[in-house]
Formats: sequence, C-alpha cells, structure tokens
Amino acid sequence: MIKTRFVQWLETRWYEESVIFWLIPLGFIYQRIIKVRQLLYQHKFLKTEALPVPVIVVGNITVGGTGKTPLIIWMAQYLQQRGFNPGIISRGYGGQAKTWPQVVTANSDCEMVGDEPVVIARQVSCPIAVGPSRVEDAQLLITDFKCDIILSDDGLQHYRLGRVIEIAVIDGERGLGNGACLPAGPLREPRCRLDQVDAVIVNGSASHDSHNMQMVGDDAINLLTGEKKALKEFSGIHFHLVAGIGHPQRFFNTLAEYGIEGEQHAFPDHHSFQLEDFNFPDQRPVLMTEKDAVKCNAFAQQSFWYMPIVAKPNESFISIFETLISKKTHNS
Repeated sequence: MIKTRFVQWLETRWYEESVIFWLIPLGFIYQRIIKVRQLLYQHKFLKTEALPVPVIVVGNITVGGTGKTPLIIWMAQYLQQRGFNPGIISRGYGGQAKTWPQVVTANSDCEMVGDEPVVIARQVSCPIAVGPSRVEDAQLLITDFKCDIILSDDGLQHYRLGRVIEIAVIDGERGLGNGACLPAGPLREPRCRLDQVDAVIVNGSASHDSHNMQMVGDDAINLLTGEKKALKEFSGIHFHLVAGIGHPQRFFNTLAEYGIEGEQHAFPDHHSFQLEDFNFPDQRPVLMTEKDAVKCNAFAQQSFWYMPIVAKPNESFISIFETLISKKTHNS
C-alpha cells in the first residue's frame, strides 16, 4: 500500500509537470543507460530478431495508459478487412502462467495471461499470444496460426523484436508530463524517440493538424446478465465508479460527460480485483472499465456494470496507416 501511494504521488507530480529535483541525477543516469542500450542494438552487439512476416509495434514512451490496446483492436480489425491474417502479441503483464508463450482466448484466466490480452480476445477474432519474449510469441503465431502480419501491443522498447512499423501513442490530456526520464519524470525514453517512429497518434486530441483518435463508449453492459443499456439512461444515477487502469481520471471524466457521477475509486493499473474491493457501505451500483470487468466475472453481482470502448482514429491517421501498410509490408 505504501509503495502504491508513493507511485501515485510520483505520477501526480510528473504529470503536473513538476520537476522533482532530487531525482534529476537518477533520470540522467537512466537516460544514459537507455542510449547505450540503443547503441548496442544499432551496432549489433545485441541481436534484433527479424521475423518472416511484417511486425507493427504500437507503444508509448511514457508510464501509464495511453490507449494502445483499443488502437490495437482497431488495427487488427482493419487488417482483417484488408485480407490479412493478423496475430497479436503482448507481454501479458501480471500473468502468472508457469510456461510461455500462452495462447489467449476470450475465456482465458486473467490471472494466468494478464487482463488486456483477454479484453482484446473478446473483441477480435484473430490469434493472440503472450509472454515475456515477444519474439517467441510471434513465432508461435506464425507457425501455428499462419499469421502473415504481427501486431505488438506495447514493446516500443523491446528492441530484440524486429519491426517494420512503429506507432507511438500519446495521452492527449497528460502529454509527456514534465518531459524527464524515469524516475524524475514519466518518460521511458527521451522525447526525441518520437522522431524515430513512423507515426505518432494522440489519444483524445481533436486537433486537425495531427493524427488523433477518440475513445467512444456509448453503452454499459451488466457483468452478470449481459444486459446492455445506453449510458444516457444512467444520467443522474449515483454510482461507485471503479477504475484500475493507467489513467483512471480519463474514465471518470468520460462518464461525467454523460452526466454520470459517483464516488470515484482509483486502483493501481492491472489491479487484481477481489470481492472485498467492492465492500462499499451502501448499495449503489458499480460502473467500471472493461479491463477491470474481465477480472470480476467470478464474483459479479447484478449491480456491476462496465463500459466497453472502441478507438476511432481520424482520417489523417487512417490515411498514414494505409500508406505505411502498402509501402512497408510489401518491402519486408
């Protein structure tokens, strides 16, 4: 609990663009280590594994959620419409499986394979594999499922995995925070890393001069019964709002736009929910994210609802993605 509160305090300072001066030397050391690691791969002292099919990496350079997973789902569906047989790979963060890689289905246990891969599996019909080695994950999908293109959910810093396209996602609300590298700031890599990727897409930005996407979620689904209702039907109802994601406030803000209010309960990203987490002192209904919902099926109650979301990229991004697919996958 103390560790969690410290991390939350750090993230708040980072994204308030505050500089934590006593961490600046550590941030500088971290940045130097990252640079040395990049050079080791660049000069082939560390090996990058080239795969026989194109690989698209969707990642970020900041700590915390940016919306990569909904974008991956959109990309997979887009590629299927184009006639590809895509496969999706992920680290499976928090998964406790004893052997890797693991194939993920809509019925997989989140405790074994992680929460985000299960969310993906419930929305797409393509093969999914998770494990600490994204190269091995991809090789499994290519061999066993004949995938002809691979999407990596996260992994921008996983340089062992060869790739033909890199796409970075930025949170439109929080941006790059104070612009410093860990632990002085939220950056996994220096800001200049964005100059090296093929496209940057901003989640939540409405700017017409940039690639951006909106997260759309108009409905809520009951965890126990599967009943679907329009969110506007919940306007005025006081909920317990639950979010264990990288940026909980985004979820709460989205609900506020629908007139949905309640007591906000922010949990750490990838939190392993238990029934005790919902021992609230009243009988108000609960509304949570889909990522949280997949971990609550075993003890779902009729008062539990979740909001599924989908990514809606703008035409600018769709155009550049189409161009990248046409050029880079044919040349790989």
